[in-house]
Amino acid sequence: MVKEIERAGLPVVHICTIVPISLTVGANRIIPAVAIPYPLGDPSRTMTEEKEIRRHLVEKALKALQTEITEQTVFND
Repeated sequence: MVKEIERAGLPVVHICTIVPISLTVGANRIIPAVAIPYPLGDPSRTMTEEKEIRRHLVEKALKALQTEITEQTVFND
């Protein structure tokens, strides 16, 4: 799905828990998520900490959208 959206001219960021799968399917901008059962958070954290985790991932995704790339890129911290 990511490749089809990009083919239409819209940049996409794929937030995923298993980066090698995203690379295999051809996602161009990849953000590693937290963990498989909870990709965008951690239920053992407080609500404030979870909000901070999510904000960080969204900010990283927005930065990735603005970044010119020529090949598949994994945006680590």
